Amino acid sequence: MTAKILLVDDEPAQLELLRYNLEKAGFETIQAENGRDAILLTEEHEPDMVVLDWMMPEASGIDVCRELRARAETRLLPILMVSARGEEGDRSLGLDSGADDYVAKPFHTEEVLARLRALIRRAAGHASAEIVVGDVCLDTKQSRVTFKDQPVKLTSHEFRLLSYMIHHKGEMVSRTELTEH
Repeated sequence: MTAKILLVDDEPAQLELLRYNLEKAGFETIQAENGRDAILLTEEHEPDMVVLDWMMPEASGIDVCRELRARAETRLLPILMVSARGEEGDRSLGLDSGADDYVAKPFHTEEVLARLRALIRRAAGHASAEIVVGDVCLDTKQSRVTFKDQPVKLTSHEFRLLSYMIHHKGEMVSRTELTEH
């Protein structure tokens, strides 16, 4: 399956350079030229990841990143921030706002492609660790549960019961079956 990447940059030449190279590498792309469009296109097209410029009109990359992280459906969406702001403090702010990785402009296309492939690999491994049902998120790798993004304390026995029931959602499960598993 080809990854669908949302490219967000207010510089048309930069957007075209990224689009050309990512499509040449086999990715599908969607483009936005400002932060507000980025949010709308994320909702509409459900991309597999976002390459996000920091300095844009209508909403900065930092604002977009924070908004995507605040939403349950995009909380785990991989984000690569790309910016002309390359100082250490800028990188830290970009990562602290929710970006998974950060590349300073000017960049080498091969480095961006390598970082995107790494994010895809990480997302593939992470996706299988979390199960979301409504407002409940079950992290099977870390044995954690959240309800409406708030941690829920469970014993290991309670966690295993919840996990079993979530995996058998919509099925009738007997008490005997629960105790056996």
